[in-house]
Order: sequence, then structure tokens, then C-alpha cells
Amino acid sequence: MSSPPTTSITAAGPQRLDLPADQRPRRRLAQVDALRGLAAVAVMAFHYTTRYDELYGFGRPLPVYVPWGYLGVNLFFVISGFVIFMTLERTRTSLDFVVSRFSRLFPAYWTAVAVTFVVTAAFGLPGKVVGVRDAVLNLLMIHGLFHVPHLDGVYWTLEVELLFYAFMLALYRLSLLTRIHLVLVVWLAVRWVYFVVDAKLGINLPFIVYRLGIVAYIPFFAIGIAVYLAVRGNHPRRNAGIIALALVTLTVTESAMLGFVGGLCAASLWLAATGRLRLLRNPLFVWLGMISYTLYLLHENIGWCVIMLLERVGAPTMLAIAAALAVVLAAASALTFAVERPAMRAIRQRYKTRRALAVPALQAPPESS
Repeated sequence: MSSPPTTSITAAGPQRLDLPADQRPRRRLAQVDALRGLAAVAVMAFHYTTRYDELYGFGRPLPVYVPWGYLGVNLFFVISGFVIFMTLERTRTSLDFVVSRFSRLFPAYWTAVAVTFVVTAAFGLPGKVVGVRDAVLNLLMIHGLFHVPHLDGVYWTLEVELLFYAFMLALYRLSLLTRIHLVLVVWLAVRWVYFVVDAKLGINLPFIVYRLGIVAYIPFFAIGIAVYLAVRGNHPRRNAGIIALALVTLTVTESAMLGFVGGLCAASLWLAATGRLRLLRNPLFVWLGMISYTLYLLHENIGWCVIMLLERVGAPTMLAIAAALAVVLAAASALTFAVERPAMRAIRQRYKTRRALAVPALQAPPESS
């Protein structure tokens, strides 16, 4: 006799959890993926123009710099808030979520660490070479918490992402997703406490709490969650209130510029998630969305090596940058389709098979003695 369907009460109401993930209602998020691809390109443009010039200097000034490109990271955090809440809403068990995130992040990351270490060490990129021990510790993804230098500068954001995942998983375990608006208000209040105590009283509260609580990035994740719930049509006034509070928090505790960026991220994500940014359906942007994670992992040190090598042999600077773009786009595509996607499918299929085998065993009646 089959067991009754399992349901879960989430912020979106009751959902069937006995159905395979690929049979549950899904919202096409191609435009959101494409938006993430554009964020990766913005960060890459910043590193190949402004940041490279700051660290190593170009032979001659560039016609174009992208000093604002680093703000693509903030868009990454907003999109993560959106995607992770959506993922947890569809999650059946905590282990489901852990396997989902592990399969998505670590196989590609470990490969990127190995490739970047080899290229950086072989080329001797000034200031970016780390020892074997530190390279191995980078595989943890939270190595920065133990004062281990980053093999590639962009890895600091992955620590922030993992801490956010842990926080959200804890909320899921505590059945607090249905009270997410209250949680976000409290979370944002922590940022205000740190700001007021420092600015008005001159007291530095524990930095470890600030870092582990990803206090500086709370507003961006909160915006992403609120945008997701707004797209779903849940509690529109509460979502608007959370977004407004997050933007005020950014404006007061950080800068008016970051407040503006937060608003731009919120608007862009809402438009993409509701299918209103039709330009993002362009195959080029769809492709960039598909490779956005691996592109982000690989672009910095490897691209700098290409630029430096070509400049040393007398190549025009813009040609060197174009060559770096071509190399990392090709490498990211290879890593996506040769490692990230196959590994993700294999890990998830193995987990699904083992879970399917375990369920009948747990439901079987005990054997008579």
C-alpha cells in the first residue's frame, strides 16, 4: 500500500514533496541566469581594466576603464538571496539542500583551484602565487576564516555565499522560513546596531560576529529574498517594506551610491524574474548565464597572466585584453560542460538512487522471529 503524499508548509503554502524535482512546477529563470552572466562580465571588465592597472600598470592608458564593475558582486548576492530561498522552498530535507549546493559549487570550484594554481605558479604572477599547502586549504572554500591567503582574489565572495547558505539552512531546520520577513528585519537590525554603536559610541563590537553573520552583505541578500516573494505574490507590502529597509540601511550605513546600486539590483532582478528583460533571451546572454559561475572562478589570475604575457612581447594592450577574454571564456565553457554539469548530474543521480533504495528499507515491516 503506497504512502500518502508528503507535503510541506512553506512561505508559499503547502507543496507536494513526493514528486520528483523535475515534475514540480518550475518557473523558467533563464533571464535571471543571464543577469548573473552580465554580473560576471562586469566583474571581469573591472579586473581587466581598473584593477590590473592598479596592480601592474598598462604600458599605455586604456581608452575605456570599468571602475564600477566590481559592483557586479552585489548583484550576485541579490540573485543568491532570490535563488536560495526558492531552492529551500522546494527542498524536502536538509540533506537535499546540502547535496544540491555541494554538487553545484564544489566540483567546478576544486577544478578551478587546481587550474588556477598551476597557471599562476607556472607564470609566476607577481603577488598571487601561493604555496601548495595554502592551495590545498583553498579547497575548503572557507579558508579565509583561518587567515589562509586566497589563491584567487574572487574567492572571498564564496565564503560569504557559504555562510549565507548555512544561515538559510538553519532557518529551514528551525521552520522559520514562514516568518522570513521578521527574520530579515532582525537581521538588518544587527547592521544598524553595529553602525550606531561604532558611529555614536565609538565602540567596536566583535568583528567575528560581524564576519560570520555576513552583516555587511545582509541588505543585498534580503533584497533578493524579498524580490522572490514579490514575484510569487506573497505579502506585497511586507516585501516592499523589506526592500525599502534594506535600501535605507545601505544608504545610511554604507553610502548613497550603494543604496542606489541596491535599488538598481532589485529592479533588474524583478524585471528578469518576471520575464520583462527580453533582451536577456539573446543566445549570447543565455550562454553567459550558463557559464557565469565558472567564468567568475577562472577569470582573474588566468586572465591577468594572459594580459601580462602578451604585453611583455609587445602586443597592443587592447589585443591582450581581448585575448584574455577569449581564453577565459573558452576555459569557463570547458569547465562548465566537461566538469560542472556532468559532476552535478552524477552526484545528484547517485544521491537520488541511494535515497530511493533507502526509503523502502525504512518502510518495510520488521521480519517475524
